[in-house]
Amino acid sequence: MNRRRVLVTGANKGIGLAIAKGVLAEHTDTFVLLGSRDQARGQAAVDALIAEQPSFSGRLQHVDLDVSDEESVTAAVAEVRRELGSAGPLYGIVNNAGIGGGSHDLKTVLNVNTVGVRRVCEAFLPLIDPQGGRIVNVTSASGPVFVAKCSAERQRSFLDTQSEWADLEAIMSECIALAGDKSAFAKAGLGDGDAYGLSKACTNTYTLQLARRHPTLCINACTPGFIETDMTRNYAVSQGKTPAELGMKAPEDGARCPLLLLFGELEGNGWFYGSDGMRSPLDAYRAPGAPPYTGK
Repeated sequence: MNRRRVLVTGANKGIGLAIAKGVLAEHTDTFVLLGSRDQARGQAAVDALIAEQPSFSGRLQHVDLDVSDEESVTAAVAEVRRELGSAGPLYGIVNNAGIGGGSHDLKTVLNVNTVGVRRVCEAFLPLIDPQGGRIVNVTSASGPVFVAKCSAERQRSFLDTQSEWADLEAIMSECIALAGDKSAFAKAGLGDGDAYGLSKACTNTYTLQLARRHPTLCINACTPGFIETDMTRNYAVSQGKTPAELGMKAPEDGARCPLLLLFGELEGNGWFYGSDGMRSPLDAYRAPGAPPYTGK
């Protein structure tokens, strides 16, 4: 039996694991390639999912995949190509892998959260179904929040639907040179220089670029919401509060919009969606439950 194949990166825990579980539970005709940079943790996640729900057996496989490493991505492509065999093209990719900015320098954050997403997309594009295949980039509301703090000229660069990857590279290189100097970021019209927000803003713009280049695919980005993960849990601790007290939701809640973008009926392409599944702007925060964004 041929099944739809979906690759989820950073899927051994948190939101990625919840997405993998959601795919398996809600779409019995789908096979999940669970990407993880740590082989042991990835396989442990596969084993735990099958132990919890034996019906997942035969529909789940771990793939070694470190999005920050070119050789790892290349090897993962070869492995997935072998797995696909005669089963047909890859149905979709969920780019979930990411890191926070608290304990990493700007260059590292951008390499994982932005360049890593592009690295995976460009490498796996030849395997994706050219007619209706899907790419979901899990970004963050921190992206639009970052753009909102930029100058009008800089905002236009993030919103430009005709921009190219080289334009984003130039912005990232400029920001890396300014890293650690908030006043320099502000002077350059680049807000407060928040590494995480910048990386997510850049990935949202890359989503626009990719969707323009591949109009027959369904390529969108979304924020999962304020979700309790290893990354956000540390923030709660630093505030002296529990995740619940700060309003964080469960990883299963964070999986809802990515699953919608992976399987749902969508009107647009190259769009950014809020955690409630509604279209949101790239240059301003839109709260869940607010009217959907209707601009260009």
